[in-house]
Amino acid sequence: MRAVIVAIGVAFVVSLLCTPIAIKVFTRLKAGQPIRAEGPAMHQGKKGTPTMGGVVFILATVIAYVAGHLALTTLPDQQIAQVEPTITALVLLGLMVFSGAVGFLDDFLKVRKRHSGGLNKRGKLLGQILVGAVFGIVALYFPSTMTDAGGKITNTETVASTTLSFIRDIPALEIGKIGSVIVIVMVVMAATNGVNLTDGLDGLATGASVMVLGAYALIAFWQYRHWCADPNYPAGEYCYTVRDPLEIALIAGAAAGACVGFLWWNTSPARIFMGDTGALGLGGLIAGMAMSTRTILLLPILGGLFVIVTMSVVIQIISFRTTGKRVFRMSPLQHHFELAGWSEVNIVVRFWIIAGIGVAIALGLFYSEFLAAVT
Repeated sequence: MRAVIVAIGVAFVVSLLCTPIAIKVFTRLKAGQPIRAEGPAMHQGKKGTPTMGGVVFILATVIAYVAGHLALTTLPDQQIAQVEPTITALVLLGLMVFSGAVGFLDDFLKVRKRHSGGLNKRGKLLGQILVGAVFGIVALYFPSTMTDAGGKITNTETVASTTLSFIRDIPALEIGKIGSVIVIVMVVMAATNGVNLTDGLDGLATGASVMVLGAYALIAFWQYRHWCADPNYPAGEYCYTVRDPLEIALIAGAAAGACVGFLWWNTSPARIFMGDTGALGLGGLIAGMAMSTRTILLLPILGGLFVIVTMSVVIQIISFRTTGKRVFRMSPLQHHFELAGWSEVNIVVRFWIIAGIGVAIALGLFYSEFLAAVT
């Protein structure tokens, strides 16, 4: 637990202190966020606010991960399963960094063109598929080689599984490695686009991501405390078959802490936007969390706000193309309420409440499964 707390603290401080530096740097570089002319009129006042702020909390997460591992080395060996960086960390941080890189390219093109177009849809889609496929393959083809004191291998788990999962793997839903890579790519695309579509108001996506990542930190740490591969865990008791849950908890906690530090400057009125750099980076990490904790089918509940916002866009497109009519004044959904007269702060707070409800329901389902198994 000490290492997770250290990672959270370091990420928060780095993000809090470095974001003002990023604001100054991006302002001098004239890296302002282009605003769509067809968007809500009140957004025109945000024109010129620096973007690409996601660079800060992505960097803070990586730095905090290193700090967390330094904290692990101070603990007695029997208190932890592994102190060396793992494939799990490579996959999770890789999904965050490289998804963020796709978003950075999009942001860079927007700034350079002084237009909200950025990277075309095909280019962004290709980038998401490539990142998801590469790290999906890594997650499936590099099993753990943990050994006990006698040299016996105690854990051969991979980061991802070849079965679909809800609270844990569902053996009846075996899909094989190729099917699993396809599912991982789909989850990466869904999560990155979900966070990106939600990132339309000051602090909205950042605050919602804090809740989701915080929940994954709790889930992963609970799995670590009831981990089948832990040689000190009582044999025969209910446990979780995952790989490196402490690594997952450490990274999730670090990312949540980094987002809180960034939120200090990103809340209304925002001094900086996360941009596609941050939105895609967070979405990639959240997808990795679902994959590594074996809770893929729980993600739509845990990230309920992202699902609702994404579905508002899907409904709008289908309705307009089939009937020529719009269901909402504007999509994504947060802009519908803006045009309905709600203030930005009211929308953000109420959407945070919805995000919190989704997280609470998901955590309740996760823990109730454990209670049902041990009683």
